[in-house]
Amino acid sequence: MFPKLQTGLDVNVKFSGVRDFEFTQELIVFDLLNVHLYHGWMADPQDSEQFRVVRNLSYNQLVEKIINSQSPPAVSQSPDAATMATVDGYVAENFLRTTASQLTYHGLSELSSNVQENELCVFFRNNHFSSMYKYKNHLYLLVTDQGYLNEPSIVWEHLSNVEGDTNFFDEEFHSAGRHTETQLYPHQQTAAGETVQSHEHERAASVEQQQMSQEDQ
Repeated sequence: MFPKLQTGLDVNVKFSGVRDFEFTQELIVFDLLNVHLYHGWMADPQDSEQFRVVRNLSYNQLVEKIINSQSPPAVSQSPDAATMATVDGYVAENFLRTTASQLTYHGLSELSSNVQENELCVFFRNNHFSSMYKYKNHLYLLVTDQGYLNEPSIVWEHLSNVEGDTNFFDEEFHSAGRHTETQLYPHQQTAAGETVQSHEHERAASVEQQQMSQEDQ
C-alpha cells in the first residue's frame, strides 16, 4: 500500500457526499492516519434532473452511463427505456462538462458544513491531493506550487469559490494578496469556452453568507 503513495492512489469520487469515495485498499491509509479525505464535486439539489441522475453514482459509474447511452439500445429494451437512457446520458455528460473543475457551490457549502473547526484534512480535486484546514469557519488549502517557492508570504489559499479568483494568506492567515487560480493551479481550469452553470454562481452568495453566519455564532 505505502509504495503506491509514490505513484498515486486509485480514487473514485462518489457524488452523494463530500466524504464519499469508492472503497479501495489504498484509501485505508487515511483511516490509519485518522485523516479525513474530502471532495467538493456534488450535484446541486436545486437542479432536480441533474441531481436525480448524478447523486447516487460514482465518477466511474457516471462515465459508464454516458457510454451506454451512446450505444445502440438492446433488443429487449423498450423505446421508453431507451429514450430515458439517452436523456440521462445527456444530463450526465452535461454535468461533467459544466463541473470540469470538480468543485461546485453545493459541494463547497457541504464542505463548509462537514469539515470541523481546526480540522486538518485532505482535499481531493482533479487527481490532486491538497492539505486543507478550517480556521475561523473558512477553508484553506496549503499552497505547494513550486512557482511560489520563493514567496514566503503565500502559505494558504482561501477555498471560497469555483471560478478561479482566490485570496492568499501567510502562515498566520493574514492576507497576502489576490491571484487567479490560473496563475497558481492551471491544471484545474476548465476547457476554453466552458463555464460553470449559471445557478452555480448564485450559490456563491449563500456559501459566503453561511460562513458569516457561523462566525457570528
